[in-house]
Order: sequence, then structure tokens, then C-alpha cells
Amino acid sequence: MLDQSTSEQRRAPLYTAAQRIRRDSTPWTLVQGVLAPVQFLVFLISLGLVIRYLMTGSGLEIATASIVLKTLILYTIMITGAIWEKVVFGKYLFADAFFWEDAFSMIVIALHTFYLVLLLGGIGSPELQLAVALAGYAAYVINAGQFIWKLRLARLETTHTQGAAA
Repeated sequence: MLDQSTSEQRRAPLYTAAQRIRRDSTPWTLVQGVLAPVQFLVFLISLGLVIRYLMTGSGLEIATASIVLKTLILYTIMITGAIWEKVVFGKYLFADAFFWEDAFSMIVIALHTFYLVLLLGGIGSPELQLAVALAGYAAYVINAGQFIWKLRLARLETTHTQGAAA
């Protein structure tokens, strides 16, 4: 059985030294750092509005508007995230370090886009549309967890690197 220090040594670093410098110097890192909590706050508010509508039957318009806003923020964070990934890793999506997060992001985007297709196409009942939105929200929570885990790994890696240099 491997001890934790051995398994950490075998894991490839999330960033090379050059990638870490690019990550820390690009303004896209700050953009991502601002958009992520904004998106999460909009998600929480929207989730509450959707649940309120499903429980009471009132507030469909505001719930719908909140889902559309959440989706627009999602598109924005995906586009700016792809730019960030290009600057840091040299490719717009699916860099090795974030492959699975990007892959799951595609599911999140697909579900949110499907919601918009249903909404704008007048397809299905509001309950069906909201069920699709909630599926997108569930996928978003998983995806957010993936990114939070990577952020934690990056911080641990940075701490470990700084500790080794001292």
C-alpha cells in the first residue's frame, strides 16, 4: 500500500512552472475568479425560485428569467474559461489538467442549452422545462465540485512547491 506522500509524488503536477506563471499573470484568471462565485450565487437564487414555483405554482416568470440568466453566465464563464485554458495550456479546451472537468462541462452546457431550446421553442410544459433546468443544475453542482477540487489541488501543489523551495 502506498503512503500519501508516495502517491502525491507520482501524480503529475497540475501546472508546470511556465503554466503557473501564465496562470498567475493572465487577467483571465481574475475573470474566472469573479465569474465563478457570481454564477454560484445566481444558481442558488435560481434554484430557490425554481423550487418555489414547483411547490407553489407561482413565480414561473422570475424562475424562468433566473435560469436564462444562469445560462448566460454559464456561457460567459465557458468562453472566458476556454480563453484562460488557451493562455495557460495552449489549447482552448480539454487540456490534460482539466480534461474531465471540460468533458463534464459539455454535459452542463448541453442541458442548459436544451432548456433554452425547450423554452424558446415552446416545447413541453413548464414542469418539463424546469426538470431539464434542474438536471442542468445537478450537473453544474458536480462540475463545480470538480473545479473546486482542482483549485484545492493547485493550492496544495503551490504550498508544497513553496515549502520545498524554502
